[in-house]
Amino acid sequence: MRFTTHEDVEAPIEFVFGQVSDFETFERFGLRNGAEITRLDTLAEQGVGMVWDARVSIRGKQRRINAELVDYESPTAMRFLAVSDGFTAVFIVDLVGLSRKRTRIGIDLDIKPKSISARLMLQSARLAKSSLSKRFKRRVAKFGREIETRFRRAEGLI
Repeated sequence: MRFTTHEDVEAPIEFVFGQVSDFETFERFGLRNGAEITRLDTLAEQGVGMVWDARVSIRGKQRRINAELVDYESPTAMRFLAVSDGFTAVFIVDLVGLSRKRTRIGIDLDIKPKSISARLMLQSARLAKSSLSKRFKRRVAKFGREIETRFRRAEGLI
């Protein structure tokens, strides 16, 4: 199952990349929302090879997810590979500078089943794909607005 969206943000590409690659903030967000997240690598700087182990509740069941940053091209792209018991997922973030202070964020999430039970779960999720896609797009749009607010605050505009 694939989810794709893009959002235009009133902020320079370097600032936007800094926000979408602020992994510590995403880790804290996950922890506040009930996930157990552990960073497994020992890299001193952000880049390819960063690895996380997460335990999250999905549809009422605890799942363990291992995620790795497999592509990191500052300030334009990141690609993650996530693996769980029944699924593999590729999460891609692409940034395009539209002007000096405007950036397009492209997000692509592709989830594939690895087992029959996972295939059945995805099949039932396909029935709700329209509402899941709308929720996905709303969350990306909300994140875009948060980035704009942070940029305006950093520039002293608010």
